[in-house]
Amino acid sequence: MKDRYKYALAIVLMVAIFAIPFIISPNAKFGGADVAGSAAIQEQQPDYQRWALPLWQPPPETESMLFALQAALGAGLIGYFIGHEKARMEHMRKKED
Repeated sequence: MKDRYKYALAIVLMVAIFAIPFIISPNAKFGGADVAGSAAIQEQQPDYQRWALPLWQPPPETESMLFALQAALGAGLIGYFIGHEKARMEHMRKKED
């Protein structure tokens, strides 16, 4: 199978993995793990007391910005390695010719 088809298949698979939950259950509430974990703790042990507090609680805007920065850095790193691997493969093909 050619690399182009592998990448196309991988992209289609990623889009499907992302879209299927929204298609199966369009009215569901897709919340974060933090909210679900806190709700489960409150439900199981309502008198639970936290034994550690965060050293710094950023404002919501800063927290969102840091999360987006983390995602961008991760995407950049993945993109770099994909590009590096593609360039290496092309170099090896040219070397064989």
